[in-house]
Amino acid sequence: MQDVIAKLRAKKADEGFTLIELLVVVVIIGVLVAIAVPVYLNYRQGAADKSAQSDVRGAISAVEQFYTNNGNAYPTDKASATAATSLDLPAIGTGTKATITLSDKTQLAYVPNGTTAYLLCANNTGGSGKWYLYDSSTGGSVKTVSGTLSLTTCKTA
Repeated sequence: MQDVIAKLRAKKADEGFTLIELLVVVVIIGVLVAIAVPVYLNYRQGAADKSAQSDVRGAISAVEQFYTNNGNAYPTDKASATAATSLDLPAIGTGTKATITLSDKTQLAYVPNGTTAYLLCANNTGGSGKWYLYDSSTGGSVKTVSGTLSLTTCKTA
């Protein structure tokens, strides 16, 4: 009988976790969360910035298609969108309008730069605050601009 009681007592001592073991697990989880949350937020900002940059590239294609469909003429009026899902460039004469589709929280502006060139600028309010600019007179790629651009002029405010 003594042997059975001793075995039950020995077995009962091995059940469950101690308070210290539980606290160590909670601290480890807390450290992992503290590392993961800032990394996740940086990824989200980077993705928002890339969506604004991508929207400028898409807008270039839409403006060039507009040019072809409207007698080799660029839109003459400024156009900007701040809280919309698209930006429409009105047709010239009997041509067709162009629609530029925007990502969530992207603000984009089209500004004529003379009669043969244009500027496109955009940023995403969910991103890091970077602005992206395309100048058709110089061509090339979409450039990152330091500072804040005006949506009415696509120039530094």
